[in-house]
Amino acid sequence: MRYSVLRFAFFVLLCASTAGFTQGSASSHEAQAPAAQPAAGASQPVSEQVASAEADLLKSDWKAAQAKLEPWLAAHPDDARALFDLGYVADAQNRLDDAASLYGRAVAANPQSFLAHLSLGLLLARQNHFDEARTELDAATKLDPGDDGPAMKARAWRALAQIDRATDATEASNDLLEALKLTPETPEDTLLAANLADEAGQPDTAETAYRRILAKNPKSAPASSGLAHLLIARKQYPEAETLLRAALEQTPNDPALTAQLAAVLAAQDKAEALPLIQKLHDAHPADAAITRILAEVLATAGDAAGSDLLYTTLLAASPKDPALLIGHGQNLIRELKYAQAFAAFNQATQLDPVDPAGWSGLAFAAIRTNQPAVTLHALTMRSKYLPEVPSTYFLWATAYDTLNNKKEATAYYRRFLDSSAGKFPDQEIQARQRIKLLENKD
Repeated sequence: MRYSVLRFAFFVLLCASTAGFTQGSASSHEAQAPAAQPAAGASQPVSEQVASAEADLLKSDWKAAQAKLEPWLAAHPDDARALFDLGYVADAQNRLDDAASLYGRAVAANPQSFLAHLSLGLLLARQNHFDEARTELDAATKLDPGDDGPAMKARAWRALAQIDRATDATEASNDLLEALKLTPETPEDTLLAANLADEAGQPDTAETAYRRILAKNPKSAPASSGLAHLLIARKQYPEAETLLRAALEQTPNDPALTAQLAAVLAAQDKAEALPLIQKLHDAHPADAAITRILAEVLATAGDAAGSDLLYTTLLAASPKDPALLIGHGQNLIRELKYAQAFAAFNQATQLDPVDPAGWSGLAFAAIRTNQPAVTLHALTMRSKYLPEVPSTYFLWATAYDTLNNKKEATAYYRRFLDSSAGKFPDQEIQARQRIKLLENKD
């Protein structure tokens, strides 16, 4: 009975005293270090000195426990239980490298220790050593947790789901399903499932999960942010704005929610967007995501130069980010720096050939730098992903016109006129004039 009480007390103690890791938007609760329980299991005899140290651990008397465990391990360096206990002492004192080393020695001393693998895996995850963490956690899922029961094994699966999420949403979903076979679903599980569905391109499933969370907990900022992301992607800006304003009433100054609200306001051309994101940027000047949103809002507001200063700063840190290159190129177009814009769009399309925004920019920059053949190629690539619009019809026509292809030029000028509906008066005048000239040449 005393040993069972000891193990339960360790579980409560460590869950209350350790911080979790963060990977992207991963929940931290599954990355907490596990209970400080002897790695060798309850059936293994324990020395009086180790048992006395564990009694000190119950009282959070780390120094007393350490003073007993270190001399014991000097004489018994392969005692897996003592190694684990001393690793817990180091973990509780935030000496993470020492803790990792001791947990690792415990694993080596007893490779069948579920808790040693789990503890080491969670600690490595908290240190952002995700590949190594995954190896240990995967090993834990294959071992018998013994007296620790299914709840602790479920923690290993949940931590694996958080790690796998960064590289394989399907694998992460499978990890989460394994956890749910062992323990009931938690709100954090529902949130993770929603995030995974969103990342896997299943917006309807994700929306259902986010709304289920919010029905139970309207104050959930992560669920509000996730649902807002879906609404923004669908361009349901008024609904997203209402959701985000309500969420910010619950958690004022939340950076993620504030940034999303600024983006929504900017999409609706509301003047409130710029001061809102500017204030947020002033509070978080090193946050690249916030800086990116401010750059986009400034560009929308007509401050191409101010926007491009931010894009240039972001590109210095991430020179091969195609989205940044596209934003930079768009600003260069606005500043009439067409050759530089061409270079930016050309690099962006090489890095991400499926983003139509890059091809649109390249088509325009190419026509402005007298490269009509490149314009035609860029428009061809763009048409794989987006339908034609009046501006692209005009670019097709202009490129063919420059190449003296009268038939195609005339046809595209007519398509432009049929679709423009008076929205491009200058170009419409030019198109009519060119049609007359081209037909007269025949």
